[in-house]
Amino acid sequence: MKRRVLVLGAGRSAPFLIRRLLDGAAAADWQVTVADRDLALAEARVAGHPNGRAIALDASDEQQMASWVGSADVVANVLAPMFQGRVARLCVEAGVHMVSVSYLQQETRKLDAWATERGVLLLGEMGLDPGIDHMMAAEAVREVQGAGGVVRAFRSFGSGVPAPDSTSNPLRYLVTWNPWNVATSGGAGAQYLLDGRIRIVPQQRLFLHTWPVQVEGVGRLEGYPNRDSLSYLEHFGLNGVRTMIRGTLRYPGFCETWSKIVKLGLTNDTVHIPNLASRSPREVVEMLLPIPVPADRVEAAATLFLELNPTGQLMDNLRFLGLFDTEPTGCGGDTAAAMLSHLLETRLAPQPASRDMVIIHHAMEVEYPDRGVLERRVDSMVDVGEPATMSAMARTVGLPTVIAVEMLLREELDLRGCRLPTHPAVCDAVLGRLRAEGLMFTRRVEPL
Repeated sequence: MKRRVLVLGAGRSAPFLIRRLLDGAAAADWQVTVADRDLALAEARVAGHPNGRAIALDASDEQQMASWVGSADVVANVLAPMFQGRVARLCVEAGVHMVSVSYLQQETRKLDAWATERGVLLLGEMGLDPGIDHMMAAEAVREVQGAGGVVRAFRSFGSGVPAPDSTSNPLRYLVTWNPWNVATSGGAGAQYLLDGRIRIVPQQRLFLHTWPVQVEGVGRLEGYPNRDSLSYLEHFGLNGVRTMIRGTLRYPGFCETWSKIVKLGLTNDTVHIPNLASRSPREVVEMLLPIPVPADRVEAAATLFLELNPTGQLMDNLRFLGLFDTEPTGCGGDTAAAMLSHLLETRLAPQPASRDMVIIHHAMEVEYPDRGVLERRVDSMVDVGEPATMSAMARTVGLPTVIAVEMLLREELDLRGCRLPTHPAVCDAVLGRLRAEGLMFTRRVEPL
């Protein structure tokens, strides 16, 4: 009997996962069903493969979702994070394993005991970031501690940016994943640990709170804190560490521009704007300004409100994004964040010859008390995409996911319940396969 895989979502992060599952389907006798609300997109991903099938599926239709989940052996969930809890619950009800690329939601974590009882694995954070970054960190910490070392500081940064030869637009950024996630990033602010003290950064200051980060082979980037770094102390076995920072990398200058977008209120996803599709970006910006101004004064008023040089680079960046355009947005949704997401997808789309690049960068300060040695250890992974064919983002999100799905289909992964990829049974096997697949991991150790 054929083993059945259901891939939920056919968007930007899914093409490598789908292609690899289909490539292995004939030899392994698997059936791969790709589900997306956009049937044409799902059909394009399947491309007529004899072991593949494309279906139209609305993730908000629970009855339809339950039917398709129940027909699978493993679900590869590449949907937006908001759907993860629902998919996980349906998988447990149906006795079906789930591999998800997004952060484990609290709703999913609450299913742990039930999933264990039902013999189901809910494996989350199985993409790039989160995913490969967690596995690299777990491996590095385990090696250090196994050699008698104590981690005093841990700084971890991840990124998806254009390759250095593809930074053609003023923001030096390409949208290679869900633009909504880019538009709303940083909405919850961040907290981290520095020299034993907790630091809290609210959203309005997040993109002004940056550090220089030197990445070997890439150069100097800027990093900003990401979400709740403190939650990873126990996760990585680092309860004695004095500095714990998880962050995101961008090319220098991006964060300053984004701080102005946040100040304008364009990342707001709660206030509903009537008839947004028929309104221009300039109209929306005027709504967000503290004082009403005539249409022909919106750009000048925004310059004053944001305290910017009208002929400076930051204003050029905002113009490039189309914030002062006068044509209707034509976008879906009804919030400022929906409009921003639409503009990002339009203005920062990859060009035919452009290549993206993903980066994972872990820097640890380590003490070996028995030897009186202090050292800095840097573990990195840099991967560059292929122009017009496969992005590095899709490859590095899809590859660990497909490895985990294949292990489950072959019954090589004897884990149940709600799990993360830092578990040795996942981490060791998947990292070994990633290296065999050609992902380049580097390490540098130097005295402090």
